[in-house]
Amino acid sequence: MVSSVRHSRLLLASAGIALIAGQAQAQAQIQTPGTAPAQGPDAPRDTPPAADPQGDAPIVPDAEFDKALPPLSGDINAPLEPMPADTTAPATTPAADAAAQQPITPGTLPPPPAVDPALAQPLEPLSTFNTEPLRSVADVKDEDAPDIRYTNEVRGLDPLGLTDEFNSLSALREGKGKADNATQVAARGREDEQLAVRLMKSLGYYDATAISTIETVPGGEQKLKAIVSATPGQQYKLGTITVKADPTTPPDLVRRELPLRTGDPIEALRVQGAEANVSLKLPQQGYPFVKVGERDILLDEQTARGDYTLPVDTGPRSSFGVLRTEGDPVFDLKHLNVFPRFDQGELYDNRKADDLREALVATGLFNGVGVQPVRTGTILPDGTEQVDLMVRQTRGPAKSLSGGAGFQTGQGVTVEGTFTNRNRFPPEGALILGAIAGTQQQGLSATFRRQNAGKRDRTVTLVASALRANYDAFEAFTGTLSGRISYDSTPIWQKKFTYAYGFELVGTNESVFDFAENDRVRRTYGVLALPGQVQFDTSDNLLNPTRGYRLKLSLSPETSVQGSVRPYGRSLVEATAYYPVSDSLVIAGRLRAGSIFGIARDDIAPSRRYYGGGGGSVRGYGFQRLGPLEPESSLVPDDKDRDEVKDLRPIGGRSLNEFSIEARYRFGNFGIVPFIDGGNTYESTLPNGSDLRFGAGIGGRFYTNFGPMRVDVATPLNPRPGDAKVALYISIGQAF
Repeated sequence: MVSSVRHSRLLLASAGIALIAGQAQAQAQIQTPGTAPAQGPDAPRDTPPAADPQGDAPIVPDAEFDKALPPLSGDINAPLEPMPADTTAPATTPAADAAAQQPITPGTLPPPPAVDPALAQPLEPLSTFNTEPLRSVADVKDEDAPDIRYTNEVRGLDPLGLTDEFNSLSALREGKGKADNATQVAARGREDEQLAVRLMKSLGYYDATAISTIETVPGGEQKLKAIVSATPGQQYKLGTITVKADPTTPPDLVRRELPLRTGDPIEALRVQGAEANVSLKLPQQGYPFVKVGERDILLDEQTARGDYTLPVDTGPRSSFGVLRTEGDPVFDLKHLNVFPRFDQGELYDNRKADDLREALVATGLFNGVGVQPVRTGTILPDGTEQVDLMVRQTRGPAKSLSGGAGFQTGQGVTVEGTFTNRNRFPPEGALILGAIAGTQQQGLSATFRRQNAGKRDRTVTLVASALRANYDAFEAFTGTLSGRISYDSTPIWQKKFTYAYGFELVGTNESVFDFAENDRVRRTYGVLALPGQVQFDTSDNLLNPTRGYRLKLSLSPETSVQGSVRPYGRSLVEATAYYPVSDSLVIAGRLRAGSIFGIARDDIAPSRRYYGGGGGSVRGYGFQRLGPLEPESSLVPDDKDRDEVKDLRPIGGRSLNEFSIEARYRFGNFGIVPFIDGGNTYESTLPNGSDLRFGAGIGGRFYTNFGPMRVDVATPLNPRPGDAKVALYISIGQAF
């Protein structure tokens, strides 16, 4: 405000000085009427002298000067004072006004300027002009654009092993040697400069530089050559390694799980992998809330070393608490507590928490399920904090339809379909309705299955089924009621030791060869069996093993009722082994032997006897075709004259032995499997190893996430008269 006021006072003071000076000048010019102003030195003395600007001009006193000034207001927003009328402006006279209004006499105007002769010429026709409109860059189509060809080369990266990675990310390579103009080639070269520098820095070359140049290639189709020259400079290595973390148990836990050493190159992948290892391993050793902070690396150009510092917030050392749940009540807490593979108070291991989540997902009853550790603040006697697991459940569909199909020579086409309601009888009580429609078997079944029954991976199964089977060995109408309790391996948790036991109640009407009548007759059998099985498994995969071995023993005490009660026993032992020759080649082998003891063969229901041949036995021979056959005397005369036994039907035996060797070669999702099988079935109680039949062939595999699909083609190496020359098998899963 002060400056504004001061500025206003200066303006007003200047106006006052001009006004007073004008009054003095006017007074100096006043003359007596009729007298002339004095001229020269003889002028009269009594005449007032003229004002002398440099002499004795009168000086206005300050008081009179200030009085002449208008008063100032302290309000800067007040309106300005009106300006005084200009009394010095000359007044116009009527004569002057009249003169100004006199009309201009024609002829007194100046002559017009000369006309340019070019303006008088006629206009040129429009056809002589180029009327094509100008086009922008966007208007130029690809086919109209100039086609610049170029090659590209990178120098200096090959000793670092970065050439392939550079080429996979290069903007010049992505352009495929074509560009609209040289500027575009240069822009791609600048992008590749930055790429080369980033790649070199990722290996610890922090002084790296790169430059791109464009050269003209004379002649030929290629016009330009883009060269990216990289200079890595010195490689920096780790100096001191410092971890800032709270005390842990054991004390060196964080440093031990950070696999970095002084002198290691400061490579991005090495450093990031080491830090990721800390985030991975500490939650497996009692620290579920670990957080790895932002690293700091201080580089020293003189020593080419980088001092590395990593802050780590380990969080509390923790132990497992109890389960909690929220969301959809698919399972209550009682059933949820069947799944964990840890006990309360056990040191926290996030692998076991992940296992719990995967086991819940495997039930197929969830759209989503999460398992999250929750701090409780409760300190246990061992100094760890109790951590509860929050299980968040989101219900999924419980019903599903599924189906499958297969083909085997001698068994024909088999098509199966099932409807499953996985939670019809909660928790996890499934109702499964199945149907089989094949060329040689048809049937219906109803199954009740409760998974995780009181114990994880323990399954209780009840089955009622009716089946018609029409094979060369027998034709049967069979009704079965069975129950089974099993402790099974799963893809999530493959166990070394598994078992199963149960019962079977079978009623069957079958065709059987009667040696007394030398013909087939129908008989009805009742069978009560108590089958059991144990298996020891060290293989690395349940569906597609590549190493390890398996041993399985099956034993079933049975009673056959056909006119009288005849107890007997069935046994089967099987061993498989898998040896990886390389990452792509696995040698797999199988041995199997079985025996039925305590009963004559002809007193056993044909469907309970042993048979050989087929996709799960000796390939190259028809399904159940190996082993004893009907006597040739059973053939009709026409068949005997042909001297062929292909119409002789198998009658089964009480023992068998088999072996198989496969070379499983895999490339990507496909595989080739040459194989050789051998074995036979015998009437005796124990296999004698004589009269072995061999088959060989080759198979194809297509590997999927649920197991390999298998197609095998085989031929018998020492066939009997009547055996087919080629057999085809299509199914899901490896042969063994």
